[in-house]
Amino acid sequence: MYKVFFKDRTVYFGDDFSKAFGRNTGLFYKFNNLQELTELVYVFNELTKIDKLFIFHDDILTLFEEFKACFNYIEAAGGVVIRTDGRFLVMKRDGIWDLPKGKLDPDESTEEAALREVQEETGLEGLEIVQPILSTFHTYQMTRDMNLKKTKWFEMKYTGDATPVPQAEENITEIVWVEPGKTDFIRKNTYPSVLDVLYIRDLL
Repeated sequence: MYKVFFKDRTVYFGDDFSKAFGRNTGLFYKFNNLQELTELVYVFNELTKIDKLFIFHDDILTLFEEFKACFNYIEAAGGVVIRTDGRFLVMKRDGIWDLPKGKLDPDESTEEAALREVQEETGLEGLEIVQPILSTFHTYQMTRDMNLKKTKWFEMKYTGDATPVPQAEENITEIVWVEPGKTDFIRKNTYPSVLDVLYIRDLL
């Protein structure tokens, strides 16, 4: 099942209405057409007291393509950097704990973008991609435009001993290496999508 984060709220996509309705609370909608879906997205964005929106269609892939059409769609890539001692890297951006990531340049693969963005935001060189982890989706608004960003995450290995250097122009103020499991400070001040990435990689 796809899910998209609206800050700390979530939109879920499924094909079994009765099952989801019996187990959850929130706003439920069966897809009819793009205009109606666009209006629903606007309403959900405004009704911040509703935590969950469930959207249904027999073909989830087609449904998600229609959902994407409601937004300015952006692709990005990022990484979970793990040292040889097992510690992983997190960074404070705009006062919130985050993982290094950024938008793809034209004609750039997700792997290339992930390595480039992590190096730019941390100053670390010699990073190696180990494996893909998952893709996350989140929305954000700039001026009047609604944006939907897909971020593909990769596990990366770092065998060097350089001290990370925060990229100040990206509002990154702090970078730390964290022991898996000692993550309460991250949980209290991060994004749901970051928690998903760390959970899948069993670092929380």
